[in-house]
Amino acid sequence: MPLVVVGSVAIDHVETPVERRNNLLGGSATHFSVAANFFTSVQLVGVVGADFPEEHTRLLADRGIDVSGLHVVPDGKTFTWTGKYLPNMNDRETLEVELNVFGQFDPKLPEAYRRAEYVFLANGVPAVQMKVLDQVPGRRLAVADTMDLWITTQRDDLERLLKQLDGLVLNDSEAKLLTDTENLVAAGRAVQAMGPKFVIIKKGEHGAMFFGEYETYVLPAYPTQRLVDPTGAGDTFAGGMMGYLAQREAFDPDTLKTAMAYGIVSASFNVEGFGLERIRDITRDDIEERMAQYRRMLSF
Repeated sequence: MPLVVVGSVAIDHVETPVERRNNLLGGSATHFSVAANFFTSVQLVGVVGADFPEEHTRLLADRGIDVSGLHVVPDGKTFTWTGKYLPNMNDRETLEVELNVFGQFDPKLPEAYRRAEYVFLANGVPAVQMKVLDQVPGRRLAVADTMDLWITTQRDDLERLLKQLDGLVLNDSEAKLLTDTENLVAAGRAVQAMGPKFVIIKKGEHGAMFFGEYETYVLPAYPTQRLVDPTGAGDTFAGGMMGYLAQREAFDPDTLKTAMAYGIVSASFNVEGFGLERIRDITRDDIEERMAQYRRMLSF
């Protein structure tokens, strides 16, 4: 089942305690698409400038990702993010953000995309995310990501968006900010009460928490020792999860739990290299092998 993702396609400059890499292919929609593509066909909607390297577009297309929704602004520059990770590799500083063409992003979905049943709204302006939902009236499952900026500056639009969503993915600090509580269980339930049928709170190296209508649970992160670059791990998690749901064409409780596990396993590959360097070199078989290890780890 095709899966539509709408979000940023970017150029990243990343500095870690041991190395710096420039001009990496990044962006929320990019990391999501590469992960989801292991499970199902992906239709990507984004915007880049004329400076966007052709090899980046070709990398996505060669993987079978539909990039006909990637709009190129002839006289524009691509969204660029520069960040520095602190020694603990959990915290980071954003050194520079150049929104460029992404600042005026007004996504228009190609006609074929508008028939999508599975939609993921990667981190973006809530009002723009709502405009995307209007273009996919036949959707069965719509899930979104958000961030602290929209919680503090566009709270009203975000609350309207939440009422239209089936699921919301956000990190622990964002959940606390949105609900004004330090208790993550209370925060998850409070976010769910705002509209989404389920809420997933990402906890980085500590895994993720799920809040649904009938159950709440925590899945741990996969214990990888090779932590190189966490950039895009949350988007990769969402891509693996949504890709599996679209492949199965289901989102019942058991399928959702398995999908979350695939998201966690996918993210464990992403952090093992800069940008897409690691995850682009693996196969579905590699994911299944690590998934089997993860299942054994959780059995007792």
